[in-house]
Amino acid sequence: MRRKISSRWRRHGWVAGVLIGFAVSVGAVRAADAATQFVIMDNDFAGPGATDMQAVLPLLAAPNVTVLGLTVVTGDGWENEESAHLRRLLEIAGRTDVPVVDGAVYPLINSVGRMRLWEQHYGTIPWKGAWGALGSIDKVSAEQPPVPTLPEGAPTLKASAEMAAAFLIHQVHAHPHEVTIIAAGPLTNLALAIRMDPTFAADAKALVFMGALIDTNMMAVTGNADYASDFNFIFDPEAAHITLTAPWPKMIAVGNVSNGVMMTRALMDKVASVKTPLTDYLSKYFIELPLWDEMAGAIALDPTLVTKSVDAMMDVDLSTDVNYGHAHVWSEALAPKNMDLQRVTIVQAIDTQRFLDGFVKAAQVAPKP
Repeated sequence: MRRKISSRWRRHGWVAGVLIGFAVSVGAVRAADAATQFVIMDNDFAGPGATDMQAVLPLLAAPNVTVLGLTVVTGDGWENEESAHLRRLLEIAGRTDVPVVDGAVYPLINSVGRMRLWEQHYGTIPWKGAWGALGSIDKVSAEQPPVPTLPEGAPTLKASAEMAAAFLIHQVHAHPHEVTIIAAGPLTNLALAIRMDPTFAADAKALVFMGALIDTNMMAVTGNADYASDFNFIFDPEAAHITLTAPWPKMIAVGNVSNGVMMTRALMDKVASVKTPLTDYLSKYFIELPLWDEMAGAIALDPTLVTKSVDAMMDVDLSTDVNYGHAHVWSEALAPKNMDLQRVTIVQAIDTQRFLDGFVKAAQVAPKP
């Protein structure tokens, strides 16, 4: 009897050992998987240099981040030129493994003609991106022009054959509840994906977006009017509405807080103190602007950078008047009912020094050979 018990124990002990080993192995794999973040940045990648290009650096440098792709939308520049600038940046950074996926050329409804008419009625929009930048919209073409000669050189890297909205849907469903989407430009690509696939937003992990400037009207008078203009919403308000009313598991708005953290010459000189092809590029095309999109990317990777925030229900005004494209927020108790409004975490303060230190470190990562 004793021998039988001993024999049975040995057999069961061996099985138990295998099962324990298997469980430990699976646990290690899951822990490794949990440590890996899947991200897609959707942006209006105007270039060369400056905030749109610099926004990808924290994503490319983070060892635990898989950048599934970078999707391009017209906004600060035309989509085809943005795509070319972005692909050239990836070549300089040694990251041609990251897919660039071209997206929406035009907003859902807004157009050069409609924005021109809006300005005639309600006053100048300081920044008009592809449709006149800081100048006049009067002579801007309503159609996307050919890609001009790029000062940093033309890329040899080709864009993906897939379109951005389809790519976003494909990747989110390939990694359900694991993909954080960082939207730092107009939200046209995301709105198209939501309309193409109603399960898309719910199947993502989170949306972190640059936009929703709240109560900046006085800043347009006393400060820089461009920084007070919510361009990403104004350029495609309908897309912003569709995106904000989709059932994302979590939404984080990085708007007002980013205006106070600037890319200065001193900061860029600190980046350029480590000499690489990438830091030479960044220094050459330096522009003194708030670190808008860089902050959105950094917060998406490390939400602990946020030191103060508030939750609110949010939507964008679609009335064709002076408020067209402006964000509006409510407490949950006062928000309109049965309008698909969602809760958004609005960032109010961050650990600025840790953010800046992280950006400098990311920018100085040596490009892959």
